[in-house]
Amino acid sequence: MTAVAPPREPADAPAPVRRRGLRGRRGRTDPVPVWLWVAGVVVAVYLVLPTLIVIPMSFSEATTFVFPPKGNSLWLYRNFFTNDRWLDALRNSLIVAVLAAGLATVVGTAAALGLDQLRGRVARLVRSALMFPILTPSIVIATAVYISFLRWHLTGTLTGYVLAHAALASPLVLVSVTSALATFDATYLRASASLGASPWRAFVTVTLPLISRGVATGAVLAFVTSFDEVVIALFLRSPKFQTLPVQMYNSVVVDIDPTIAASSSLIVVTVSLIFLVALLAGARKRR
Repeated sequence: MTAVAPPREPADAPAPVRRRGLRGRRGRTDPVPVWLWVAGVVVAVYLVLPTLIVIPMSFSEATTFVFPPKGNSLWLYRNFFTNDRWLDALRNSLIVAVLAAGLATVVGTAAALGLDQLRGRVARLVRSALMFPILTPSIVIATAVYISFLRWHLTGTLTGYVLAHAALASPLVLVSVTSALATFDATYLRASASLGASPWRAFVTVTLPLISRGVATGAVLAFVTSFDEVVIALFLRSPKFQTLPVQMYNSVVVDIDPTIAASSSLIVVTVSLIFLVALLAGARKRR
């Protein structure tokens, strides 16, 4: 048998192009400029410096604001957990934050689901209108809330605090759930409907589990926003009901009470733990 020679490529055929691996191409990064490192360090120090001052002051023996702290003692924490004013303010803040976060999560999630079905100018207009509480200065919102709630007899009440804080936190839930819906595939809803699931059952068993990360993130942001809010709380406060940020404000302006160092440290640690748990839970779910 005669061997058949393989066909020859024409002389002007282009040489094969070697593609560089993605790993090698992406492994090289441009060096970070020195000024960017300096700017990052300055911003980090600026953000962390108040915490580095407040936490050591909470262990001071002094009866006033002194830095560097004098001595080591836990009497500020002891005063915080034994003083009825501080404990009542802490309890009020926790109750308001939990109720406001729950209400804001329900309203923000419902708004995000409704806006996800809209298209065009109407959706953009409604979404922009719902963002007003984030863009408007707090003092303007507090004045409007105070004037309205004063007429409705809601100042100084638990209902007034919850409604005001929920209105302030709902846009944060809306943004979080909207970004979660951006990766949601509506094919699952059509599949569940073809299998006979009602809209409510499809939401509970299909939509909610897939957007649960966005809902949980929005709930955490709503809780922290309500727990830390002070401007509206100053307008709505009453002698019988005030939150922890208002009590902290009074301890600086009226009483000159160094217990605020202990309460500030507790808030910083609590908020950091909440965000840390949320990040770890999200990372575990992704894995």
